[in-house]
Amino acid sequence: MKRIKIISTALIAIVLMSGCASNSSKENTVSISGAFALYPLVVKWSDEYKKEYPEVRFNISGGGAGKGMADALAGAVDLGMFSREIAQAEKDKGVWWVGLTIDAVVPTISNKNPFLDSLKTRGLTRAEFKAIFIDKTITSWNELLGGENNSQIFVYTRSDACGAAGTWAKYLNGKQENLSGVGIYGDPGLAEAVSKDPVGIAFNNTIFAYDVKTGAKREGIEVIPIDINENGKVDPEENFYESFEQILQAIANGVYPAPPARELYFVAKGKPQKQATLDFIKWTLTKGQVFIKEAGYVPIEQSKINNYLKKLQAE
Repeated sequence: MKRIKIISTALIAIVLMSGCASNSSKENTVSISGAFALYPLVVKWSDEYKKEYPEVRFNISGGGAGKGMADALAGAVDLGMFSREIAQAEKDKGVWWVGLTIDAVVPTISNKNPFLDSLKTRGLTRAEFKAIFIDKTITSWNELLGGENNSQIFVYTRSDACGAAGTWAKYLNGKQENLSGVGIYGDPGLAEAVSKDPVGIAFNNTIFAYDVKTGAKREGIEVIPIDINENGKVDPEENFYESFEQILQAIANGVYPAPPARELYFVAKGKPQKQATLDFIKWTLTKGQVFIKEAGYVPIEQSKINNYLKKLQAE
């Protein structure tokens, strides 16, 4: 009987220790899901953060801004990655947010497009993009650029609820559900689809249209200049698409229109309570900001960062 009691006591101790370890692991794990636009930066941040705090673990997954918001509001993750303006309906559900950085959505085509030279010289106006993506009143490249061969415009959009589509649609005075075209899941998939279609058109987050390491456009991708002043040509001050550095500078200077330039966020169901989550957010807004440009994004203003830090400290 004595031996059985000793064994039972030992087993209880093991179970209790296991439970404590499990709780400790959970408290030191930060789960994040959502926008593809923010995913590369958050992965970079997590790698750098673990160098300083190796006890912290991260579970990070993409899936689009819609998934990030839904997961956050359901409490399925600690933080959602979000990449469009936060709607009043989402605020009414108790969403809490902090801004982190800025990027943009750009209109994309294949570098094999037969009208490429004309497009890079002329650009397209917002009204023309709207006619292609929403109104469907322009359906061929010839209608825009002339020529004898009737080359249909093959439109691609996102099949997942996402900030890129919502932001691009807002620029065209619509919503994501108003965008026409073949739905493709995820930013990487959309970039691949349009790069392989010589008569296709799409839109992508800058991080998926350009290569961060080389600064050049990704293989097979070209970016259509926006004729901002609508004078029928791409003026020198509108011509900033050849390198990642150029377009990031245009976004930072406010030259590239907003939208499709936009702020990117972390969202949660109310202010996060887990200390590991709060500590990570604070780090991204302070020490983590040094990695913004390296990862291919634009920093937000210091005054905004200060306001978000105050929000973190508020009860």
